[in-house]
Amino acid sequence: MNPAKRRPRQMMHEPEIEARPWPEQRRLDDALYREQVAYLLGHSRFYRAKLGDAGFDTPEKIGGLDDIAALPMTEKDELRATRSAADPIGTQLAAPMEDLARIYSTSGTTGTPSYIPLTAGDLENWVRTSSRSYAASGVEPGERIVSTYNAGPFVAGSALDSFNRLGLCHIPIGTGNTERLMAAVEMLKPQALVCTPSYALHLAEWGSARGMDLPASSVKRILVAGEPGGGEEAMRARLEEVWGAQVTEAMGIGDIGASLWGECEAQQGMHFCARGFVHIELIDPETGASLPMEDGATGELVYTHLAHRAAPMLRFRSRDHVMVRTDTCRCGRTSPRVRCIGRTDDMLIVRGVNVFPSAIREVVNEFAPAVTGVISVRPGSKGVKQSPPLKVLVELAEGTSASEGLADTIRQRLRDKLVVTTRIDLVAAGSLPRSEYKSKLIDFAEAT
Repeated sequence: MNPAKRRPRQMMHEPEIEARPWPEQRRLDDALYREQVAYLLGHSRFYRAKLGDAGFDTPEKIGGLDDIAALPMTEKDELRATRSAADPIGTQLAAPMEDLARIYSTSGTTGTPSYIPLTAGDLENWVRTSSRSYAASGVEPGERIVSTYNAGPFVAGSALDSFNRLGLCHIPIGTGNTERLMAAVEMLKPQALVCTPSYALHLAEWGSARGMDLPASSVKRILVAGEPGGGEEAMRARLEEVWGAQVTEAMGIGDIGASLWGECEAQQGMHFCARGFVHIELIDPETGASLPMEDGATGELVYTHLAHRAAPMLRFRSRDHVMVRTDTCRCGRTSPRVRCIGRTDDMLIVRGVNVFPSAIREVVNEFAPAVTGVISVRPGSKGVKQSPPLKVLVELAEGTSASEGLADTIRQRLRDKLVVTTRIDLVAAGSLPRSEYKSKLIDFAEAT
């Protein structure tokens, strides 16, 4: 990274909250949780039935946060099953329609969308949380930020509202407009860019092919979100090298909040930014058992709303598999931090070994500049369980030959690090598809 482009900052949007001792936060959250539970039982048909069936029909039986692990978890499919013509949002709706300020839809491309309602208070909490998340990156009032998400109708749109809250000048470009975006970088000279990590890499390739000197551009911060990858050491290093800018990541989930986590300039994982609004748990994704939120722990995140009215969630399974950090961060924030390893619903099992496609990509990126970092995992059979070797297409960098030695070295490195047997097929530069939003790492086209 160009040192001249980096100005260290340790900005907090709400320092009195973000630096609060975590045990104190837990005590305050417990009181909020008890109020939220009473609200759920009184207003949510979904949770009144779900909790009642499990024997938790009063706030007294439910208890506080110390007792939360005894409650059933909420699956997304459960919520979808409650939608009907009479209940288009679902029976989890806990506020009158006339009290709603916004209704987002999911960004899926198939089937009937899921609707996510918000009261004015819910929306305000979402924007506050997103503001904490993006402020962690070090952006400052008066700076210009370019966004590449077509997020208006979707949940991520509320995260973009935080840019105004932070005093930034927002330049919305959207997806499918690479030429316009890069023109904006050249002419409007933004200090920050927000996009998915795979698109940031694509932009770098696009600019390099056209002779653009990206390290010399005005962009000194890249805020990545929308998919795992921004925290991968090799991916981050490549992006920082080709852009000459610092890369930090953020993460959210539609049913809970647009941006719940944000990484500071220390780049030691994403801080939890939704304190006071959301409670987090860590579980074993296979057994559902609770795991301690301690340094080095890995598991799936589970979320519970603490101050939500439209459609509050209780123990909602995220399917995000993370590694936790709880050591002291130099920025002064006191919340736990995470790095997203991958999504459990994207995971493959190869002869008993859990394999995340993003983890394969991380290993492959270690072989840059001989490879571009673009991969495609090609399972041989449909479903989660696969027989070895797992086929992986690895794209060569321009001017690199497809030597058998390189394929063998990558294969052995994957074996050593991930305990998975693979077949590495090296393919020509530019032959694998690029994405202007989220990258697709698994392709079942060859599965039988």
